[in-house]
Amino acid sequence: MPPVTHKCSFCGKEIRPGTGLMYVMNDGTILWFCSSKCRKYMLKYHKDARKLKWTTSYMRVR
Repeated sequence: MPPVTHKCSFCGKEIRPGTGLMYVMNDGTILWFCSSKCRKYMLKYHKDARKLKWTTSYMRVR
């Protein structure tokens, strides 16, 4: 069976198996993060990924 890869919920980057962080919210929603930077920007600072140049969603919008 091939290893399961996930996409970062904030920046959209592919997360390799054995890395990253899975965050489960109170309502049961599962969020995957590739780094603590992405986790902090989404959960702590409530930033919009489309407004940050280093995310793939910014690159798609522009």
